[in-house]
Amino acid sequence: MKHIALLLCICFALNNIALGQKTAHMLSFKDSLKADAYWDSADRSPLHSQKRQRYLDSALALTPQRAFFWQQKAMPLCKQKKYEIGMPYLDSAVKYDKREYIDYRAFMKCIFQKNYGSAIADFNTARRINGNIGLMDHSYDFYTGLCYLQLDRFDSAEYYIGQSINGQKKSLGDNWVHYMDLFYMGVVEYEKGNYAGAIENFDASLKQYKNFSDAKYYKAICLSRLNKKEAALKIALEGMQDIKDGYTINEDNSFYEEYPYQVRKYFFDNQVAALQSVLKGKKG
Repeated sequence: MKHIALLLCICFALNNIALGQKTAHMLSFKDSLKADAYWDSADRSPLHSQKRQRYLDSALALTPQRAFFWQQKAMPLCKQKKYEIGMPYLDSAVKYDKREYIDYRAFMKCIFQKNYGSAIADFNTARRINGNIGLMDHSYDFYTGLCYLQLDRFDSAEYYIGQSINGQKKSLGDNWVHYMDLFYMGVVEYEKGNYAGAIENFDASLKQYKNFSDAKYYKAICLSRLNKKEAALKIALEGMQDIKDGYTINEDNSFYEEYPYQVRKYFFDNQVAALQSVLKGKKG
């Protein structure tokens, strides 16, 4: 009987602790309305303004466990490249709702912060929690492949981007693989010295996005490495015009951040000049 009584006392104490923790996170109806009003004011404020940040601070003072408010504090700061102050807020979002925000943090580390090793760890966690559902139009495998590509671990990059491509083929069919997956698989093959394989992937990407200047730039390099200088110059001139017309990587967040292996206009200027010089020398 003494053991039973002791067990009941322990259970009662633990229940009171849990109830107390739950109560500490519960808002009164009045405070809940206040927090919502602060969020409404924040949402109406300019995205990058201090005014918006202050409204979010007021909302979080009432409900610090609200992961969405932490994410909203982090997002504009990261888009301003203020990672040192923005990422800790995103850490808080993950702390309070890992399932919802672990993949978003992984994405921000991969595309924005360029913290690839940590991004891989987050994507692995996200994959365990959510499966390979992905975000921002791409699978977790796609972004994991980009991280390994940026770490010069080309075999791992090939594996994960290949997993992304195979997943799309399986669920959507061979003709529905995203051109960005094909582009980055081409980049991997280019880095590994498989120029013919790289060109095959760039051509598949260009079949979907015919003015994709970035794919044309790397295709021209591969053609040149295969000693097809005239064909390389032709595709480089096309790419130069495409990038002048604004055709490049067009992911939503490319407005804020340069993507891995993204090309700039001066890349083509140098490439075309070098190819023209070589071909002129041959004719001379």
